[in-house]
Amino acid sequence: MSEGTELQKALFNNKKNGWESLEEGKKQEIYDYCNSYMDFLNNGKTEREIVKEAKYIADTNGFVDINSVNSLKAGDKVYYVNREKSMYLAVIGYDNIENGISVIGAHADSPRLDLKPNPLYEDDGFAFFKTQYYGGIKKYQWTTIPLAIHGVIVKKDGEKIEVSIGEKESDPVFVITDLLPHLAQEQMQRKLSEGIKGEELNILIGSIPYNDNDVSEKVKLNILNLLNKKYGINEADFLSAELEIVPAFKARSLGFDESMVAAYGQDDKICVYTSLSALMNTNNPKKTAVCLIADKEEIGSMGNTGMMSQTFDTFISEILNKLGVNRPNLIDKVYSNSKMLSADVDAGTDPTFASVVEKNNAAYLGRGVGLNKYTGGRGKGGSSDANAEFVAYIRNMLETNNIAYQISELGKVDIGGGGTIAYILANKGMDVIDCGVPVLSMHAPYEVTSKYDVYSAFETYKAFFNLEV
Repeated sequence: MSEGTELQKALFNNKKNGWESLEEGKKQEIYDYCNSYMDFLNNGKTEREIVKEAKYIADTNGFVDINSVNSLKAGDKVYYVNREKSMYLAVIGYDNIENGISVIGAHADSPRLDLKPNPLYEDDGFAFFKTQYYGGIKKYQWTTIPLAIHGVIVKKDGEKIEVSIGEKESDPVFVITDLLPHLAQEQMQRKLSEGIKGEELNILIGSIPYNDNDVSEKVKLNILNLLNKKYGINEADFLSAELEIVPAFKARSLGFDESMVAAYGQDDKICVYTSLSALMNTNNPKKTAVCLIADKEEIGSMGNTGMMSQTFDTFISEILNKLGVNRPNLIDKVYSNSKMLSADVDAGTDPTFASVVEKNNAAYLGRGVGLNKYTGGRGKGGSSDANAEFVAYIRNMLETNNIAYQISELGKVDIGGGGTIAYILANKGMDVIDCGVPVLSMHAPYEVTSKYDVYSAFETYKAFFNLEV
């Protein structure tokens, strides 16, 4: 090896594919972990279902509802479920909590379609549901694919009916139709963003009329009759329903080598699963380890289940109360001494669309967990921008534990950008950096990740929760 080659090896930040030189046993470990991850995705298409799955996992790993205990001590495992749509979990550390906590936060909601309050209508012998899209989507991607309906209907007397149609092989599916190319000349002249308009995202749900010549809207009546028989509801009950339209696709291994995961909702359920499973592998941490599963991130984190809510503060205050240490302003001191990984996905570089990234500062599938020092748009607008000391702290953790990682930004400077919940926790005084998994086709009905990166995220979060410094 020449002097220059040795110097280059010592000084360059060499980036390589993590699959290279990977031992077969480690590879199988990654595949086994991702099989469980795909099961998690298939069981949780919505934030309510994800929280339900997370609660089941927590219960089976010795966690209890914080409201069921009067006091806490080191090693205790507790959680709080917020309106079935967000959740906070903690393993109490043996260090004085005033010295700070270790937080990893992900979000359970994903881009989708929601039913409007008055969704059902009939037109030319078909029954449809009207929708409103949730989060940033490319609307044209949601046509002509099999769709499922998930959610709850709450009747005026408080009875709650859970709905899941389209996931079983025996279930019907639903679809948004599109024009045939032969008649789409005018449509094809639209901008891509308007190829399908919001008011054209109508779900086809039936076509058989009710057999009675004396009634109008016979197809609509037949659908309501079927729903009434199955769920005991009428049309007015849609007013107090939360019904979400999601792809009926199952999570699958992708590629001849099965090295990737293709699935709906990996943004950001991938970080929910990896951080949650990391917490399940945390038993006696120095710092109190907290995993939070937020809602509403895709639409700004507002609302009482979003990260902007005070409910997370209430959970931490309850921990302080039940440790018997709370006093005025203690929560502020705890936050100012705390560290957080904002567990959200990053844009993986797609060679087909490589022009939108600056390759030296882009994330690549198969190179490990991705960190974003800042997100935001263009001039870092809306970003918390992690300080150099904290970035160095996380670098040291990753390299000490031999975990593959990459630090990147979300596309070229003037192309666009994005945001996460990082700034919300940073505003509380925590040191925060975005840390998640690179994704191809982000926000599409079927997203792609590398199994290697999924497992790297799990190892990262586990190491963070179990840090001794």
